[in-house]
Amino acid sequence: MASQRYAVTQPPIETIFTWIKSGEIAIPEIQRPFVWKAVKVRNFLDSLYQGYPVGFLIAWRNPDVKLKDGTSSHGRRILIDGQQRVTALMAALLGREVVNSNYQNSRIRIAFHPGRGQFEVMNSAIRKDVSWIPDISEVFDPNTSMFQFVGDYCERNPGTKQDEVFRSIELLRGITNNQIGLIELAGELDIETVTEIFIRVNSEGVPLNQADFAMSKIAVNETYGGNMLRKAIDYFCHLAVAPEFFPTIQNDEEFTKSEFFPRMKWLQGENEDLYDPSYTDMLRVAFTSEFRRGRLEDLVALLSGRNFETRQYEEAIVENSFSRLRQSVLRFMNETHFKRFIMIIRSAGFVDAAMIGSQNALNFAYVLYLALRDSGVPNEEIERQVRRWFVLSVLTGRYSSSPETAFDHDIREIHVQGISTYADNVVLGELSDAFWEASLPQAMNTSVASSPYFRLFQAAQVKANDLGFLSQDINVRELVEVKSDVHHVFPRNYLKQHGMTRGQYNQIANYVVTQSEINIAIGNKEPQVYFTQLEEQYNGGPRRYGNITDPDALRDNLRAHCIPDGVDEMTADDYPEFLDARRKLMAKKIRGYFEGL
Repeated sequence: MASQRYAVTQPPIETIFTWIKSGEIAIPEIQRPFVWKAVKVRNFLDSLYQGYPVGFLIAWRNPDVKLKDGTSSHGRRILIDGQQRVTALMAALLGREVVNSNYQNSRIRIAFHPGRGQFEVMNSAIRKDVSWIPDISEVFDPNTSMFQFVGDYCERNPGTKQDEVFRSIELLRGITNNQIGLIELAGELDIETVTEIFIRVNSEGVPLNQADFAMSKIAVNETYGGNMLRKAIDYFCHLAVAPEFFPTIQNDEEFTKSEFFPRMKWLQGENEDLYDPSYTDMLRVAFTSEFRRGRLEDLVALLSGRNFETRQYEEAIVENSFSRLRQSVLRFMNETHFKRFIMIIRSAGFVDAAMIGSQNALNFAYVLYLALRDSGVPNEEIERQVRRWFVLSVLTGRYSSSPETAFDHDIREIHVQGISTYADNVVLGELSDAFWEASLPQAMNTSVASSPYFRLFQAAQVKANDLGFLSQDINVRELVEVKSDVHHVFPRNYLKQHGMTRGQYNQIANYVVTQSEINIAIGNKEPQVYFTQLEEQYNGGPRRYGNITDPDALRDNLRAHCIPDGVDEMTADDYPEFLDARRKLMAKKIRGYFEGL
């Protein structure tokens, strides 16, 4: 019979707070984005107030690590499930600010009605209603005198009974005395077992985020500067999204003295949003490029000191892993590296963040960039290989499922075979003539506007410096960057009038990038009509659609947008034939674009 590998206790919430303040139990600091909506915080507090069960917290004790003198150090607890609940309590009861998903500091104010025992998210109506306590953090403030507080409340609400109000508020304050279930997992458990336990205990069965595991591991280790490294990762990701956050970082005097601060100062004036990495992205890139591994669970094991051969935990491995990760994070945030990488992606035609459909394709491209730099590959070859691999990844959906497995396989093979040999082998295996001539056109039979194939087609047009649809002077790059219109070659309402469904008229093979005024001018006209008017336009007639007045220029424009010959005579009955022909032309253009990278 297997020995029990966990312990269950029921500490009061106040004890959890005390452990967090003392560092006995670690959770990611409040700088991490808080994803709960305020109404969910309200419901959580109401459940506690009513005495309902609110689920278990799960903590995993850091493994005992073998020290150099042969003794063991006992690890601290890491909270691996329940971080949002604990953060919600600290925000609502203790008045702590949280950082929302937009990296903005915000307060969650929960109001309480003593007479009804009711919670609500504070709003302007509640603020004006004196029967509500607008912010319950006042009740939990140790400097608040309850006698004075209740007296003031009753004075504002004549007719209320002081004893009843006092009793209701004491019940509210008693939330911190409520017990909450805590499952403590043994330190010797590996991450796979911990994940399995988590899924079985957690009613929703959501897999654990390995990046959160890693960030907790980093934050809890002060011996090797993990607390500062954790800040560096969070601050960089925050600053990349919100440069105005820089003065807040400057107020962190301890951090400004670290080696990380000078390396990220350049972000304070940076508004480029093509690559705004999350902490998961940053960890994944830094780890994979340095350790030649793709699974973040391996990072967690290494930061715990695991020797993969002996299955023991050793301090020397902890020290070495933190040192290598620190250097890799510094490489990640290096201004020259970061900007040159963005330049490479832009040079492939991806000039707007909306064109980036796969963050993991972008992540691995940066992994490749950093790995090739470390290997001493010439800059021109780095640019070519990174550009080519990124487009290959998007084209094949290489990292859309099981990205960690793909990362792990690719980085190992790249180091074994070399990027040129490995990339050529992948291209031969996955991008055959059959792919270009049959599979890709078939895959383009979709009405999903965010399709990677339409984005790739746009990138091909940007790379070729194509003009916008029916434009004489404005190119696709400029139109994409100003978020211009996507026009239907066969107008949507025209097709709807002929009985077409959304899935039919919104086909990506019916899309072109054009100026708003050209889109508006075409309106609902069928191709036969507006192409006849274009013929009149280049024969001296009125200019209705852009400034094209030359038949050769029009022909070149239609060819650049892969519009099949004969479109000027097509009707709704010819629409399926048009789509089929254009998909093949678009696939051919994407192939030429890829092979020219």
